[in-house]
Amino acid sequence: MPEYRIGSREEWQAAREELARLEAEQARRDEEIKTKRLDLPWVPVDKEYELDTGDGKRTLAELFDGRSQLLAYNIMFGPDYTAGACPGCTGLADGLDGTLVHLNHRDVTLTCLSRAPIERLTAYKQRMGWQFPYVSTYGTDFAFDFGLAMTEAQAQQIPQVKEMTDNPPDWLEEWSHQIGAELKDGLRENPSWIAFALEDRTVYHTYTAAAPDPFVAPYFSSLLDRTPKAQPAEPRSWRKDEYPD
Repeated sequence: MPEYRIGSREEWQAAREELARLEAEQARRDEEIKTKRLDLPWVPVDKEYELDTGDGKRTLAELFDGRSQLLAYNIMFGPDYTAGACPGCTGLADGLDGTLVHLNHRDVTLTCLSRAPIERLTAYKQRMGWQFPYVSTYGTDFAFDFGLAMTEAQAQQIPQVKEMTDNPPDWLEEWSHQIGAELKDGLRENPSWIAFALEDRTVYHTYTAAAPDPFVAPYFSSLLDRTPKAQPAEPRSWRKDEYPD
């Protein structure tokens, strides 16, 4: 039985117009949400952080690289991962390099963060061919302070995480092998976007979005949403150099 229906051009046009009305409603709602997002209060970052970069230690303020806005994606790549970063996070990161010049010219510095040591991040960055800055928060409280990672005790207090750890579906067990870490360690990392502003030498935390927010999905997912066939429900992912075919 096919998973599609065949109709006339007139039927398609009527259905498309109804969908267009729904999409217009969604667009209006998105504008409302955007306004609310910009209206979030800025929270001063009082704690000093020194993070590892490819050019040595840098403070959070120094990561802005002369701009007033910093947008960072936290890739799931914890200290316990022995086989590389999360394949899904890697897929999102694959789409970032082309945005760098456009964001930089709009007063935004884009970077990625992970808790694994900088040597492993640098090696993985080279393997994937990425150009964006990749910063390690290893050995600091940064990821825990901003909800980008959990302690083992914190993870066990979240029912969904505990259930996935104790009774993982097949795809999650496969993911555990892909990252080279036990689920109790792998699921402690939180794929997230986080934004900061720098004004008058003060850094402010302005925004965070974490999974399952669609903003944390790879960019190609939005393209797949416009193709004729639905994608599998199970969130299996592969790195670009590891597809089974």
